[in-house]
Amino acid sequence: MKNILVRADSSSKIGIGHIMRDLVLVERYFNSNVTFACQELDGNINSKILESDYDLKILNSNDVEELNNLIKSLKIDLLIIDHYGINYDFEKQIKEKNPKVKILSFDDTYEKHHCDILLNHNIYAQEKKYKDLVPSSCELRCGEKYTLIREEFKYYKHLRRNKSKEKKILIAFGGSDFDNISLKVLKSLKKKKDIKIYLLTTNANKNIKSLKEFIKDFENIKLIINSKNVAKLIHKIDLAIVSPSTILHEIIYLNKEFIATQTATNQKFMMKYLKKNKYACLKRFSKKDFLEKFETKI
Repeated sequence: MKNILVRADSSSKIGIGHIMRDLVLVERYFNSNVTFACQELDGNINSKILESDYDLKILNSNDVEELNNLIKSLKIDLLIIDHYGINYDFEKQIKEKNPKVKILSFDDTYEKHHCDILLNHNIYAQEKKYKDLVPSSCELRCGEKYTLIREEFKYYKHLRRNKSKEKKILIAFGGSDFDNISLKVLKSLKKKKDIKIYLLTTNANKNIKSLKEFIKDFENIKLIINSKNVAKLIHKIDLAIVSPSTILHEIIYLNKEFIATQTATNQKFMMKYLKKNKYACLKRFSKKDFLEKFETKI
């Protein structure tokens, strides 16, 4: 039985996407002992790891030695790294100290890695882009074939939706929505009272108070926090207004119309892919540009 350690963090600033996709990945290692190594950052979703019945070790820092000591104490066989704060040099040090430990590194932005397996599960990912960025022996897992989709979405993939005269839209800008794009979208749509709006977020979002204050006068807007039925929610909507992050893969998987707005620099490759394939997307949010695209979708 393998001993697997996942190194990832979540917070109001980082977001929750890393942990969420890691939880999908480790489901494939059902005959292994899986442990997560995370810091206790503000707005984290470490409780989600425990709810999923995985062991959790709290780190005091993102220090190489602290992680190395944990690897040795748990006798780890496979280290999964999903962290923008861990680079090639960090990985190389871990490998030099633990030559028998295999390293699987997530990557979204074509960075240099010292790993045994490179996973870029984004639909835009291309193996050829990693030439000279990883060791020659590294196994590349790139593109739609490796996209991590939660099991709940597979149920709704071919399920027919009951049609309704009332249009339904979803607004979802990640678990933290650091720049509160959701509120900007809501303000842009405040006159659309004939449309049912579902606003999806989590407790990691520091803007929940301002969102609640805004929607209190709108009966057509429903705020959903920490939903356990995201697939069911996406299944019943007509349009999703989202960031080009993890949730967008799920929306595309369910063949839903969407408008994507970039919220972080690490989404630039997804944005390039969306533009090339003529999907509705905005590099930055503006009410005018957004409403132009919205009117063509609804």
